[in-house]
Parts: sequence; C-alpha cells; structure tokens
Amino acid sequence: MPLTSAATITPAQRLRGRLRVPGDKSIAHRYALLAALADGRSSFANFAPGADCRSTLACLRQLGVEISEGPDGAVVVLGRGPGQLRSASAPLDAGNSGTTMRLLAGVLAGHPLTATITGDASLSRRPMRRVIAPLERMGARIQATDGHPPLVVHGARLHAIEHHPDTPSAQVKSAVLLAGLYADGTTRVVEPAATRDHTERALRAFGGRVDVDGLAIAVPGGQRLHAQALSVPGDFSSAAFWLVAAAALPGSRVSVDEVGLNPSRTALLDVLRRFGARVEVVVTATEAGEPRGTITVERDRTRSLEIAPEEVPGLIDELPAIAALAAHGGEVSVRGARELRVKESDRIAALVAGLRALGIDADEREDGFVVRGPAGGRPAGGVADARGDHRMAMAFAVAALAAEAPSRIDGADAVVISYPGFFETLDRLVR
Repeated sequence: MPLTSAATITPAQRLRGRLRVPGDKSIAHRYALLAALADGRSSFANFAPGADCRSTLACLRQLGVEISEGPDGAVVVLGRGPGQLRSASAPLDAGNSGTTMRLLAGVLAGHPLTATITGDASLSRRPMRRVIAPLERMGARIQATDGHPPLVVHGARLHAIEHHPDTPSAQVKSAVLLAGLYADGTTRVVEPAATRDHTERALRAFGGRVDVDGLAIAVPGGQRLHAQALSVPGDFSSAAFWLVAAAALPGSRVSVDEVGLNPSRTALLDVLRRFGARVEVVVTATEAGEPRGTITVERDRTRSLEIAPEEVPGLIDELPAIAALAAHGGEVSVRGARELRVKESDRIAALVAGLRALGIDADEREDGFVVRGPAGGRPAGGVADARGDHRMAMAFAVAALAAEAPSRIDGADAVVISYPGFFETLDRLVR
C-alpha cells in the first residue's frame, strides 16, 4: 500500500512467504560513527534505510565527514581519523533518533569543539541525564534544558572513569565507551544487566580493543581505528513483527533471510517458543562478529506469556510486537519495563490505548501492561493512533490482522523511522 499518514489493515487468515528486512539500524549507526573516526575509506552494504540512520549520516556530514550513498543501500564513509571532526556551522539535527543523540554526544565529548545536538518534538521530551552525567564526569561539559535536548556539548580532554549505570542501556554504555576512545586511561562500564553488545563487536571489527569480563566492558583510550568494508545484517527488531504475526495466525509460515542473530538481540525467539510457535534458526555466516542467517516461524498453538523484569533488557524493542500476540489469543503480561515510558512515545500508554481502540482488552501497569486475547471470536477492530512511534504503528498493524473488520492505523507513516517498506511487505505476505 502507498505510505500515507493512515493505513488500513484488512483482517488476514494467515501470513506466508520469505523475505528480507532492512539493515539493522543499531549496527548501522555504530558502523557510520566508527567509520567517521577511523583512518581510511569504509564501505557498507545494506545500510539501514530508515530516517534514524539518515540523521546520523547527516550529522556526520555537518562535522566534515565525506559520505556518499549508492544503490541498494550502499554507503561509503571517508574517515577523518581520531579527534579530527570539525565544528558544524549549524545545530546537528538528530531527528527522532535517540541513538544518534546519545552516541554522538559520546563522540563529541572528546573533541575540542562545541556542538549543539537537537531533535524533533518527541526526541526533545526524552531524558538525557543518564548520558550527560558520565560524560561530564569524564571532563566534558554538556548544557541541557532540565536534562532534555537540545544538548550543547563542550568537548574537552577526557579522563577515564568506571561507570555503573542504574538502568541497563546500550545507548548510555555505548556513549561512554565511545568517549573512552579519547580518554586518558581505561574507561569501564559495569552494567546492572547485559544489554545488546553491537558497540563492542563493532569496535573490534574496526581494529579496536575491548575487554569484556562478565558485565564489565573496558576500552583503553588513545586507540586508532581502521576502515572496513562490511555488510549490515537484517534488523532483528524489524523482523520481530513478521515472526510474531507468523506465530499468532493459524496456518502461517514466514522465513526471514540474512537477519542478524546476535545473541544479545534474539531473546524473542525463546518467547515465541513459550507462546507455542515452531521456531527454526539457521546461522549462515558471521561478519564483524555479528552472526546472521534465516529464521522460520510457524504457528502451532497459543499459550499465555509472562515477561519478567529480568527478561526486559533483552526484549525492550520487541515488547510492542509481543503485546500484539495477545490480540490473536492468550494473554501477555509484562513487568519491569518502565523504560518503555521514555521511548519515542510513552509506549505503555500508547500500546494500551491503541489496543483498546482495536477492541482488545488491555491494562496499564506502572512498569508494564497486560493484554488479554478474546476468549472467543475476534476483536472488533477500530482506529489506533501510533502517536508518531514506528514500533506502535507496526505493532497495531499486526494486532489488527486478528480483527473482524478492517482497522485504521493513524500515524502509519512513522514506519519510515526504521522500516519504510513495512506495509508493502505486509500486503505481500497476507493470504
């Protein structure tokens, strides 16, 4: 279907097919940033096409990095070397991308310049104190408005710290590690729970040294990175919506090829098995420390799910998709996910409101939600508001497949943030 501000979702009997998803945006952000800091010319195939990664590329261009883009998602970055980013003549616009803002703040903290990083209305509401505090401890000075963007980063000569974040966050960890490349001594982050490790793997791929000891990750300062030619694997968090839909709809079978299989990202697969789906995973290659391969999911039976707090860090981006499972039967209960309230939207409030609008029984918790599938029959359908959040738009689309009548998703164009072709792919898979 054409991408407009609203999308109509027709109920489906099943989803069947084979597909690839766009390049992983978490990995693409990191590859672009490290390539900008490296010596030489880096090239990336299957670079993530969404607006978030475009924001990272645009910010790097403003900082003097030469970047060219070719067909089929190819991106070439001419690295400037360590400490050689130049002052921008205007504020750096991170758009809707919290990853761009937080990781770029870490990079800029160690450069002898002052830069302002702005964002859209949604990003400007997101808290940044968790990244400001450790970077200021390292010696940078960062101005903000009550802990919110825009950020004015005054770079400085940094010194190493040991940082113990209160809340698990791959973005905060990554910002501190990137700043650590420019610090005197060895910077260490000790996580309260393991988060995705794309930064650690990417640093090694670019010739950097990273030491990992359990939940402690250390980076020595003064390193030089080296340009690389790499292919970005498919985005697991984008694939999650198809995997969930296949697990939920009777008679469904969906295979996703060339998708990233980093074990810090794939906790959803065990969740789908617990729900009752048949899940097959085949690893076909590993590049730059990132495994990739094919995931096939088939619907088998429906069970209820309870997601415990200790599971949340490994599922944080997939929780909206998991919520959509219950639209097709069973119950999904999530606790310990207060972090969802400070994403692109308040994802707890947005999820519950949108699912209720589609005729699905759902309740908010302070730190999670409960979604109850219909005891018999199907949800009525309705109009759900994605609230400018790409994951809400995709989750509501999957939930609406279970409805009795067509549903409308307002704000459907938010999918351009991560998955511009989402609705066209949905049309192709529906049977």
